[in-house]
Amino acid sequence: MRRIQAGSALSAFGLGFTVPYLYVYVAQVRDLGATTAGIVLAVFAMAALVVLPFSGRAIDRRGPVPVLLVAAVLASLGALGMGLSGSVGAVVGSAALLGAGTAVMQPALATMIVWCSDPATRTRSFAMQFFLQNLGLGVGGLIGGQLVDESRPGSFLLLFSIESAMFLVLAGIVLTVRMPGSPALQGARPASKGGGVRALLGHKAMVQLCVLGFVLFFACYGQFESGLAAYGTEAAGIQPSTLGIALAANTAVIVVAQFVVLRFVERRRRSRVIAAVGLIWAVAWVIAGYAGLGNGSQAMATAAFVSTYALFGLGEAMLSPTVAPLVADLAPESMVGQYNSAFALVKQLALAVGPAVGGPMGAALHGPYIVTFVLFSLGITFLALRLGRQLTPVQDHPALAARTSRVVAQHVPEKESVPA
Repeated sequence: MRRIQAGSALSAFGLGFTVPYLYVYVAQVRDLGATTAGIVLAVFAMAALVVLPFSGRAIDRRGPVPVLLVAAVLASLGALGMGLSGSVGAVVGSAALLGAGTAVMQPALATMIVWCSDPATRTRSFAMQFFLQNLGLGVGGLIGGQLVDESRPGSFLLLFSIESAMFLVLAGIVLTVRMPGSPALQGARPASKGGGVRALLGHKAMVQLCVLGFVLFFACYGQFESGLAAYGTEAAGIQPSTLGIALAANTAVIVVAQFVVLRFVERRRRSRVIAAVGLIWAVAWVIAGYAGLGNGSQAMATAAFVSTYALFGLGEAMLSPTVAPLVADLAPESMVGQYNSAFALVKQLALAVGPAVGGPMGAALHGPYIVTFVLFSLGITFLALRLGRQLTPVQDHPALAARTSRVVAQHVPEKESVPA
């Protein structure tokens, strides 16, 4: 588990070097224009949508390790190709490789964590992964910002080369991992072939979780760099540099609060934790609405806008030890990879639709934009409570299983026979 977590963190560290600068690199440094940069970002997302429906079955049939190795190599080639590309075709092709590789790594890593954990430790394992990935992204972005120079294309080649190397480091670490084979952990490994999309769609709780997941990612991650950023600059008068401060506040809250929040989450039902996140995000959107009213000073508007991102970070910290373990606990033994891939596909769909809907609204329809996403956040609370009725007590509150396992049967001595 330690090796898996280290590899996951290092790959996030590599991504942090390039993700904030991908648009600038394609449009300005390579002078390919804003349209090409938009196409590259779209291809990055579309490649994930193409490969994820097939990756789950491959993980369940071949195991997560070989699938992760292939994905890491593809992502490494895509990153290096991006740094070397100077034409539209080369940039688009590299983006497809990079998008496909990084997308498949998510369910493969999640399945490895499931195999190396049990219901009692799974919550903390996924919380640790989320914490380390955000830390890696933040540190990578910070260092990358010091190395990058728009006037020197070679500095971007250095960033993409570091990213490429980190994916190969992940592959190297995974090669040293010996997946568990003890009888105690056999239940976390695929027991048989079978399942498929029909079986997944027939699982009512999983379908409801996917719907809930779409709304979660659409109302949060899908707005960070599109609708909410446009709303902040257009309605609230936020300076572009403040967007970086807001994103830093988001990451800081996640890093600082993750394990404090974990203690709170572990003692409560998962459905109610997710419902609470919906309420927190509704408050965050109301605060964002206040920032755009223009009734206060610019300093107050800026503080309110940064607070919105911070509250989103608090909700994310609550979700990380809740949603991913729930996907794993709902999955049959033979379909862990398919369930993880299906949920990753839902996330990618939300991240593709979110900017397309939120961007124009945030830039022009300020009031309706805020009202829409306040309602979406309240919808999260409704959907979470509804999902809770479909879960077993242990799926909704894994601590119950841990308490049950501590019960030790008492030995009752046999009565001695009394001679007549």
